[in-house]
Amino acid sequence: MGSSAADSSEFNEPLTPLGRFFLQPEMNQIIHCAMGFTNPINIDAVKSHLKTSLLLSHPRFSSLLLRHSNGPQHWHKTTPSVDLDRHIVVINNPVLTTSPSIDHETAVNAYLADLSTTCAGILGTDVDKPLWELHLLMAHNCGVFRIHHALGDGMSLMSLFLASFGEVDQKDDEEKGLGGGFVKEVKLVNGEKKNINIPTLPSAGGKRSKRLVGFTGGKRSWVWFLEFVEMLWFNMVFVVEFLMRCLWLSDRKTELSGGSGVELWPRKLATARFGLHDMKLVKKTVPNATINDVLVAVVSSGLSIYLSHQTPKVLSEGLRITGLAMVNLRQQPGMEVSDMMKSSGSSWGNKFGMFHLPIHCHKSSGTDPLECLKRNKVMLDRKKKSVEAHFSNKIACFFMTYFGQKIATWFLYRLVCNASFTISNIVGPQEELALGGNPALVMHLVSYVERADLQILVTKDIIPDPAFLAKCFEEALLDMKEAAAAIGRT
Repeated sequence: MGSSAADSSEFNEPLTPLGRFFLQPEMNQIIHCAMGFTNPINIDAVKSHLKTSLLLSHPRFSSLLLRHSNGPQHWHKTTPSVDLDRHIVVINNPVLTTSPSIDHETAVNAYLADLSTTCAGILGTDVDKPLWELHLLMAHNCGVFRIHHALGDGMSLMSLFLASFGEVDQKDDEEKGLGGGFVKEVKLVNGEKKNINIPTLPSAGGKRSKRLVGFTGGKRSWVWFLEFVEMLWFNMVFVVEFLMRCLWLSDRKTELSGGSGVELWPRKLATARFGLHDMKLVKKTVPNATINDVLVAVVSSGLSIYLSHQTPKVLSEGLRITGLAMVNLRQQPGMEVSDMMKSSGSSWGNKFGMFHLPIHCHKSSGTDPLECLKRNKVMLDRKKKSVEAHFSNKIACFFMTYFGQKIATWFLYRLVCNASFTISNIVGPQEELALGGNPALVMHLVSYVERADLQILVTKDIIPDPAFLAKCFEEALLDMKEAAAAIGRT
């Protein structure tokens, strides 16, 4: 009887409050992950790899979403096993046929942009398969994973991807004594045991945001007291602004502003490419700066450059544009494999918060590029000391639990609509990934093997040329790099 009860609990697990948000029409979200491969795609090898990977053994990727009119949705384990033929979509022809000179990246970006406004194939009125797909673009040597956000957030999925596809040069690394990650024996759902070679996520280096944990140490008590008062003040300011943004407060109309229903308007996608070594060079010019500080400075400076070109006579000095940043609330950047394979009672799922990212546009002429980094570092340091991200998570769960889906979704939708942009940053692997023995050259939306690709998804009626916006971001980093190099020469 006890075993039966446990099985029933495993096979019928309610959605979390945040997971329910992503099933509402206004907030329906699909996570797309594109992987470009070195060699031509072998469909049989891909299927064989998936059948023995942790991906299909994870409860979320082998469960149906069941809806009930008189109760919350829940996950139900599929029996028999997942039918891969219903999840793998093979596209043999080129995505764009209008011009033979179009490169693969442009074609794949156009395909991703078209997918970004629809949940077709994954979530409909009748959900009869787990909420994920793999599209194989044969002509472009690329695979696109489509995963519904209700399954988990970017950090959950990245950890699972590392465990499922981290097998590039494993034998060579073992012979060289390098071991591109770490090897761990994992028991799969079907009882089989498998050694998984998991690439490493960059370590946080033990540096966490500094929070007030006590009044002991080398600092004088009055210094601790001032820091404590400062922390309380900024917490109050950030929380009040967060609530105001949920209700009525919004940015001034600019060339970046949308309109009602903008989330359904046709999209375009472009990529801004950065070298992590360039970002590391820039961050060394400001004490205790991080890659995230540099990223926000690049966004701030890049938007200033873009708006200066688009509306040179209208852009006012110090114009505020507010973004919404997604924050991982877990203690570690990655997840243990044993913890990952649990669908509940673990760090798997949607465990993130949000905070507002106020950036101020400045006319590019005559300004020091590194001043933008210094300003944004001060702002982000205050955000790190606040509880805004945790507060957003708790209040979202509270509203969904006690006020229901409609009211909770209205508040979250207003919060997103009152911002000018959203941004997230996922730490990627330091080694290459592979699917079916085929190494991946590019993995979008993450840092990957000393590169950082910023995917820019825009509404094409508002920003018709996102490639120009991408160049503005790249130009912003180059300006900071040149300023940093000049300091190094002096």
